[in-house]
Amino acid sequence: MGWLWWVGLALVLGVIEMLTVDLLFLMLAGGALAGALSGALGAPIYAQVIIALVVAGLLLFIVRPIAQRRLASHTPDSATGTMAHVGRIATVVADVSDHSGRVKLEGEVWTARTEQPGVLPVGTTVEVVRIDGATAVVIARQSADPQNPYGAYGA
Repeated sequence: MGWLWWVGLALVLGVIEMLTVDLLFLMLAGGALAGALSGALGAPIYAQVIIALVVAGLLLFIVRPIAQRRLASHTPDSATGTMAHVGRIATVVADVSDHSGRVKLEGEVWTARTEQPGVLPVGTTVEVVRIDGATAVVIARQSADPQNPYGAYGA
């Protein structure tokens, strides 16, 4: 019945892997399952430990790097937090200069400033180029009309 301890260890390592998602504990759980299998087949405890260590080592140093590369290549990069706002479109709700202003971004009002000198008037459609602390740094969004770069709202 010693193989049940190995299964229990594999389950605990599997739960830890679900919390960390770095494939380390999954490989260790694989080693524990190999120890459980050897124990179920009647191997003595020292053989179970050796088999568990060898399998875990092989999984860690051979399988894990391959799995990490594959996971990284199939996982899209997604910005989170304030970085998710970069590239989004906002509307000026209080004139924005290179020192101050306010924009409505995704339903929230943010403090804002421009990258270039000048003032973007209320109603201008802008694009967020970066987030500086709690301030959205914006540029005027180019319109199709080169005579009116501020869009339908004008300058």
